[in-house]
Amino acid sequence: MNIEELYSIYCNHLQIQTDSRKLSSGDLFFALRGPNFNGNQFALQALEMGAAYAIVDENIAADNHRIIRVENVLTTLQQLAGYHREQFTIPFIAITGSNGKTTTKELVAAVLSAHYKTYTTQGNLNNHIGIPLTLLQVQKDAQMAVIEMGANHQHEIEGYCQYVKPTHGIITNCGKAHLEGFGGEEGVRKGKGELFQFLSGHHGTAFAFADYDYLHTLAKQVPQIIWYGTTSGIIRGSIENSMPLLKVVITGALELSVQTQLVGNYNLPNVLCAVAIGNHFGVPSEKIQSAIESYTPSNSRSQWINWGNNQVILDAYNANPSSMKVAIENFAQLPGSAKILMLGAMMELGETSVAEHQALLNLIQQYPWAEVVLVGGDFSNLSHPYHYFTDSTQAKAWLSSKNPQKAQILLKGSRSMKMEKVIE
Repeated sequence: MNIEELYSIYCNHLQIQTDSRKLSSGDLFFALRGPNFNGNQFALQALEMGAAYAIVDENIAADNHRIIRVENVLTTLQQLAGYHREQFTIPFIAITGSNGKTTTKELVAAVLSAHYKTYTTQGNLNNHIGIPLTLLQVQKDAQMAVIEMGANHQHEIEGYCQYVKPTHGIITNCGKAHLEGFGGEEGVRKGKGELFQFLSGHHGTAFAFADYDYLHTLAKQVPQIIWYGTTSGIIRGSIENSMPLLKVVITGALELSVQTQLVGNYNLPNVLCAVAIGNHFGVPSEKIQSAIESYTPSNSRSQWINWGNNQVILDAYNANPSSMKVAIENFAQLPGSAKILMLGAMMELGETSVAEHQALLNLIQQYPWAEVVLVGGDFSNLSHPYHYFTDSTQAKAWLSSKNPQKAQILLKGSRSMKMEKVIE
């Protein structure tokens, strides 16, 4: 069966599922394989549960016309998503970067949704499986699509662009993330820059934060660049207040004052990006302001939480040297005399891991803290005067025994550290 034939089936069964446990009647089941699972083993069960068809890449011992055999299920899913993408002439906005891409995606989608029918990446479905699934959720009534792209090695973004075919793109920043896979900071810039390379060859438009010199280099070949920044660009912005939630003054093409629900000065570029995109696509300024002010972060990203009579910054979805630095510095500047710093280890740093954790300890020592708690990873391989626990469960027990009152707490760490468990 070729992609055109499979696409005609998809048009009659628009919901795709890769987990047989989540099937609804009429879904298409794609039997993906991975290191620890094989969806082919559940193909017949999926049909019994109501799947319209099961797409497999192994011989299934059944004479059933609802079993569709392909050479590779994942490749077929991506090809199907690419074929579906080609049916649209609307803007497809791709977002990547080391830090802030999910928050930026959420803000951009909120602004565009205020004026257009917009489809966007749900949650963190930003990889080789999540991106095609996101594309296949875009329906005929779409006026905008916002696609988040995660990557931990070179040529990954390049591969996504082959079937996303973005018309517009944002690189939020290039920091010290996934250094092991990218091969260092220059590798990160090269890998993220693959998005702008695609735009360069396809008459695309880039949105870029003018304060970052390296983005000027990465974007120089893109036909159209919409700059935003603190001192230059079509949209300019400054921080009016960030104690504790970020308030931004917008100047340039728009004049706005925006009170966000976000913690941290480091979210300023994310807000400016959403404003710049909204302005570019003609979203009325009052809708831009309302959309950003109404956006409440979730999923352990820049969340401000009242926990008993304590105040908690929960920013524990991801962590790397770049995001750790700005989070700690921002926390140090916030008011409060009972600050508890609780940090989980950083992952995917390769041979630089011990050195980067030591640099983090050096930064921590520059500020006064009521308590410092370090959890897991390479923190165990370094000398320091702070509390250390192997996992977040132990850290939670320590915090419970401490029973802080009217404290300020920062919880941050790589996803695998599960630092959100500390206050569950």
